[in-house]
Amino acid sequence: MKQAAPVLLLVLTLVFAFAQQSDPLYWAYPVDPPSTAKPHPPSNKGQHVPGSSATFTKAQIDNGLPDWHPKDHPPMPSVVAKGQEPSLYPCGYCHLPNGLGRPENATLAGLPVAYITQQLADFKNGLRKSSVPQHLPTNLMIGVAKQCNADQVHVAATYFASLKLKPWIRVVESAIVPKTHVAEWMLIPSNPAGTEAIGDRIIELPEDLNRTELRDDRSGFIAYVPVGSVQEGKTLASGTTGKTVRCSVCHGDDLRGRLNVPALAGRSPSYLVRQMNDIQNGNRHGVQVGLMKPAVRNLTVKDMIALAAYCASLQP
Repeated sequence: MKQAAPVLLLVLTLVFAFAQQSDPLYWAYPVDPPSTAKPHPPSNKGQHVPGSSATFTKAQIDNGLPDWHPKDHPPMPSVVAKGQEPSLYPCGYCHLPNGLGRPENATLAGLPVAYITQQLADFKNGLRKSSVPQHLPTNLMIGVAKQCNADQVHVAATYFASLKLKPWIRVVESAIVPKTHVAEWMLIPSNPAGTEAIGDRIIELPEDLNRTELRDDRSGFIAYVPVGSVQEGKTLASGTTGKTVRCSVCHGDDLRGRLNVPALAGRSPSYLVRQMNDIQNGNRHGVQVGLMKPAVRNLTVKDMIALAAYCASLQP
C-alpha cells in the first residue's frame, strides 16, 4: 500500500493537469493539483533575502507575515501585519507589506480607500466571486471580507491606499516560454526545465522563485505575453476597433486611475484577465461593474490577453 500513494498522486496530478489545461484560461486561474502526500513540518532553519538583515524560519513565514524590509513602508496596522485569531489572515500575507501582491492576488498599493472598501463589501455580499469555484485566493478573500469589521476594513484600506504603486512586473513579448506547472496558486517553472510555444496565454512567473516563496517584497515578476500583443492591446484600448470602449474614459488618459476608478497601468496581466473574464461571465457585480459590462461583452480571450499585456507594460 505504501507504493500505491505515489502512483495515485501521479494519476491524480496527470488527470488534473489535463482537465485544467483543457481550459483556455487555466493559466489565469491557477489551481493547485490534488495531493495525497503528507505535509512535511516546516524547517526551523533561518532564512534570508538580499538587502535585509532580518531572519525568519520557514515555520514563521508559513504562519505569519515576514516583514523583510520594514523601512520600505509605513508601520503596518495590526490587521495588515497580524490579522486576527482564529482565522483572519493578515492582509499583508497575500498582498505583501508593499501592497503589490502576487499574480493570484490583487495589487492594492495606491488604490482609493473607497474603492478597496467597496470591493470588500462586494466580496462579503456575494457580488464578487471567481469564474473558477476552486480558485482559493478568491475564496479566501470572500472569507476575510465576511470576518472583517468596518474599522478593520477602513484601517487596512487607508494603509494600502497610502502606498505607491511601483514597477513590479516585467512584460516580455515572446513566442517561446518556459514550461510551467501550478504550485502555491501560481505558475512556476517546471523541473526539469524546458520550453514551449506560448499560444494564447500569459505566462506570469516569479523573477526569483525562492525569494517569492519567502514572500520577499522586493522580488517581482516577469510576464511573458504573445508577440505583438502589447500593440494589439494599445489599439483595443483606444476604442477605435469597435470591440470595446476607450479605456481612458474611466481609467484616465495614462490608465493610472481617476477618482474612484482603479489604475490599470503596471498591474498583473493575469489578474486583469481574470477580472475581465469574471465580469463577462456574470461572476462579478457591484457598483462600478455595470460600466465595465459593455466594455468586455465582445472581447475574446485573445483580446483580453492583449489588453492585459498592454496595461501591464505601462509605467504605473
